[in-house]
Amino acid sequence: MAVTEKNILNRLYFVAGCMFLFGIAVMVKLANIQFVQGDAYRAKASERIVKDFVIPANRGNLYSANGNLLATSVPKYDIRFDALTPSTQRFEKNLKPLSDSLSKFFNKRSSLYYQKTLRRARANKNRYLLLARNLGYSEYLRFRTFPLLNVSPFRGGLIVEQKTKREHPMGAIAERTIGYERIDEKGHITRPGIDGAFGVKYLRGTNGKHAKQQIGKNQWKPIIDYNKIEPKDGLDVYTTIDVNIQDIAHHALLRQLELYKAEHGCVVVMEVKTGEIKAISNLGRTRKGTYYEKLNYAVGESHEPGSTFKVMALVAALEDKVVDTATVVDTGKGSKRFYGRTIRDSRGHGKISVARALEVSSNIGLATIIDDNYAKTPQKFIDKINSWGLNDTLDIPIIGEGKPIIPKPGDKIWSKNALPSMAYGYNLQLTPLHTLAFYNAIANDGQMLKPRFIKSVKSFDKEIEVFEKEVLNEKICSDKTLAEIREILKNVVVKGTGRKMYSKNFSMAGKTGTARTDYQNYHKWVNDKKYVSSFAGYFPTENPKYSCIVVIHKPSTEVGFYGADVSGPVFKSVAQKIFTDTPLIDEINSLEVERVAVEKQFEGYYKTAQTYLTIMPDVTGLPTMDAVALLENMGLKVQVKGAGVVASQSIPKGQKIKKNQNVVLELS
Repeated sequence: MAVTEKNILNRLYFVAGCMFLFGIAVMVKLANIQFVQGDAYRAKASERIVKDFVIPANRGNLYSANGNLLATSVPKYDIRFDALTPSTQRFEKNLKPLSDSLSKFFNKRSSLYYQKTLRRARANKNRYLLLARNLGYSEYLRFRTFPLLNVSPFRGGLIVEQKTKREHPMGAIAERTIGYERIDEKGHITRPGIDGAFGVKYLRGTNGKHAKQQIGKNQWKPIIDYNKIEPKDGLDVYTTIDVNIQDIAHHALLRQLELYKAEHGCVVVMEVKTGEIKAISNLGRTRKGTYYEKLNYAVGESHEPGSTFKVMALVAALEDKVVDTATVVDTGKGSKRFYGRTIRDSRGHGKISVARALEVSSNIGLATIIDDNYAKTPQKFIDKINSWGLNDTLDIPIIGEGKPIIPKPGDKIWSKNALPSMAYGYNLQLTPLHTLAFYNAIANDGQMLKPRFIKSVKSFDKEIEVFEKEVLNEKICSDKTLAEIREILKNVVVKGTGRKMYSKNFSMAGKTGTARTDYQNYHKWVNDKKYVSSFAGYFPTENPKYSCIVVIHKPSTEVGFYGADVSGPVFKSVAQKIFTDTPLIDEINSLEVERVAVEKQFEGYYKTAQTYLTIMPDVTGLPTMDAVALLENMGLKVQVKGAGVVASQSIPKGQKIKKNQNVVLELS
């Protein structure tokens, strides 16, 4: 009996000892959590309740050379409701008036529907009920006047989430060239065009941060945050684009693409003395037969230039003094064999001068000139071409620049036929911008400039950075060669392949180009030939102001395919629309519409603005650019939504304004 009691007592002591040790272990663990790991656990707990969220900075505006908005960031608002914030008395008092306002605003559901929705949200303790998404600024202000939402968020439960959307006031015109920066859900970034090229360095700005409290699964509510960091808006970028020239170029190209049912095309206008790109339009055909800016063909598409390259070939020959413009070349009856392959002209020209060979765009003439004089030293010809930088990229900041291909002896694509083929624009590839840069150099007394898209970067009216012209080649050739080539290019329009473009009222100079594409399938597709039609040149002839290139791919051969017919009229429309008011059959309708009433109205607004610099005028009904110019002159920061004329303004007429105050214009 005594032994049994002793065993029981020992077991009790053992159990008690184990419990004591377990208690000590628990105390040690608690102490470790409290004093050693406490900060880490508290941080994790806080992280689950309060978290910093990014406040995106407003992206800087993109302007044309004459101050018109090309791209701007417009604020958009999501409106949510914390159904638990209002007191019971305030909720019941404002439930029906708020529901009436929501029903009237959306004009889709009854007031009773919204009453049931709000009651259900309160019963379910929903602190993040979505009321509206993607509201404009004026719509957001209207929401703020609704019952229950017009009081403090801490009493009424209003939750406002702001984001920005990039808008293009010019609509689809130059949309791809103006560009954008987009980040998808996987973090992949695409940055086409000017907006994409200069977004990171200038336009993007610096994001801020603001604390939000978790109120449910994946639901966060903004809270008072004394450590909030305000975002820093991006800088404004002023481009070289002239909206008037851009509009002319866009519509001239569009009309011609539609007329010839072409696959795609581009037109670029450059200012001769500065290298500034004044217009660039790229249009591709959709499956429905309509056209839009699918890709930036002018920057990104390398292709065989065809006859526009004959100018480069002849400049090389004239500079090396292997021929002069009076040298006679025999083009025969329109066909000639070179190393087992036949080269053809559209017709026979017989024995003609070198100058005339370029004027009539003789493939045989140029192939003969280059082959006769460089067949034994082909690298000499290649070196001359490369000395102008045509074998290198132009280092355009816009992403996706095409790479030129100038083959040389020893390359895989080199053969005996390579040299005569290159003479008339085959067996090599250039982008339209490369070709334009060379023709611009001819117009610019031999100085070859880099095509430039940006004039300056500003913060409000303060210039941060100014971009000057960049010289790629100080002098591509002698003054003698320049004078000879310029005379030939003038004659191309007067009495050569471009004579259909000739106008006695206005002078132009340039070179037509018609190149086969898919020519490797010549025999297989003999009834379905494809061409690239082009025209490159400058205007006026005597004192060039602008250079221009037009390239149209795969026009319908049933309508026409020669460069003078397909691309030439686009060049002519652009040139004459810029400099003359002479009506032409192939000219687009005048874009200058007289609006007497609007002009008188604008004069009145302008007078008011100058007299009362702190009073908001009524700009509804004005064209976008007029309204923007007026309000920016008053010191306001203007944001535009939509396209067309001003339909509404966020600041009412007559309201007192402050310098740098934001105003949003709704267009229609």
